[in-house]
Amino acid sequence: MQKIRRILVVLIPLLLAGAALTDGADAKDIVLSDEAGTCLGCHGKQGIVKTFENGELLSAYVSPEKFAASVHNFLPCSGCHSDFSSDNHPSRRFRSKKQYQIKTSRECRRCHGDQQLKENPIHAGLLRAEGEGKPAVCTECHGAHSVSPIKGGKVFASETQYCLGCHGHPLSMAFRNGEQLSLSVDKKLLDTSVHGKLSCSDCHYGFSSEEHPQRIFKSGREYTLASSESCRRCHFDKYSKTIESIHYTVLSKGNLKAPVCTDCHGAHSISGGSRERSLTTKRCQRCHPAIYDVYARSIHGKALFDEKNQDVPVCIDCHKAHDILNPHTLDYRERIPTMCSNCHANKAIMGKYGLSTDVVKTYLSDFHGVTLGFYRKQRESLDKPARPIAVCTDCHGTHNITSTRGTDAAVLKANLVQRCQQCHKDAPRDFPNTWLSHYEPNMKSAPLVFLVNLLYKIFIPVLVVGLFLQILLHIWRYAVDR
Repeated sequence: MQKIRRILVVLIPLLLAGAALTDGADAKDIVLSDEAGTCLGCHGKQGIVKTFENGELLSAYVSPEKFAASVHNFLPCSGCHSDFSSDNHPSRRFRSKKQYQIKTSRECRRCHGDQQLKENPIHAGLLRAEGEGKPAVCTECHGAHSVSPIKGGKVFASETQYCLGCHGHPLSMAFRNGEQLSLSVDKKLLDTSVHGKLSCSDCHYGFSSEEHPQRIFKSGREYTLASSESCRRCHFDKYSKTIESIHYTVLSKGNLKAPVCTDCHGAHSISGGSRERSLTTKRCQRCHPAIYDVYARSIHGKALFDEKNQDVPVCIDCHKAHDILNPHTLDYRERIPTMCSNCHANKAIMGKYGLSTDVVKTYLSDFHGVTLGFYRKQRESLDKPARPIAVCTDCHGTHNITSTRGTDAAVLKANLVQRCQQCHKDAPRDFPNTWLSHYEPNMKSAPLVFLVNLLYKIFIPVLVVGLFLQILLHIWRYAVDR
């Protein structure tokens, strides 16, 4: 037996190199050793299980196809299971599955010595950990009976499969402040992600089957901030917009709680654009729970959550997704009528709910809308400070917008008076009566204003025509008298 072992130590490296060159051969063409064929007579059948003293179970089934495709397919089973042969099959007891895995991993070291393992940074790290009392279990990454060659780039079907050899199991990362972060990746979520076709190293730059550097972070948040930087390598257009965002401004001032890419989009389960718009508001709720609660009770929120209405605006419709502006700035305030008009000037959307698109037109044509236009032009051309002018949210609210239908007129009027008094300090109770709101005057609503407008529509053209005739008569008289 000792002679066989010495021969294997010399032959295995050469055979592994040969296997790397011929690993493309069909596993069906591989002829297994007689001993392997004998062992697979039992272990090649499903259902054979080993029970450990602590009650854990381990399947002793070996897939003949996978073993035939492995780099160890030329070995007899006793080459690794040195205590076993076709004539000797001892019964061994282990306290746990972990103890058994550690014991069997020692067999790997008979051929793959420490000096060889140290050449790989991943293995070198495992050997250092082993010196500190944490045994390395080779089969956790490489498998047991389906080991494939690493050098040929066909260790696994893909780099992702290789990484999931560890990260597909419970795994965590410890930070200096004592926090723990799970590094386990759900393959099903990863496959359905928009990044499902990418390799792990596309995002985890610097990591591969050959390189696995150890990085130490103070906290989980510090790790998240560092990881999110990988996103800009592919999504630089979105990243450049975030630089103009209030979130980036707050983050640059030292507030590490400000959201970054992975906080909103996730990491390994990133989904594409969803038709379910409520999911977007759920993301914003994580940081803005109070505003979310107010929005959920508004006319827009109730339609979204209770009626599943996908036409109503959500957070990103008003605040955008990446270049989020500070809503307390004058520039943002002046954009509010344009934001509201995206829906309320859309005849297709408003027509579904019997709403008029005149609300935007009437605002832009009244005192407030016209003044806002003048002040914006003045500020842009003359670089002069402009005073805040009443916009949609001053009367209707922001996140707490309610329906004006069915509301008691007296209550609505009282609320409107309070809003008017914020700018017009001495406004009396009947102050809103001087404003037509968003209604076009007609015989039912503001008949006097309607008649005056009609009179002017008739009187002004007649006046212009009369003036034109007077000029013509004056010219004719002057020509005749001459």
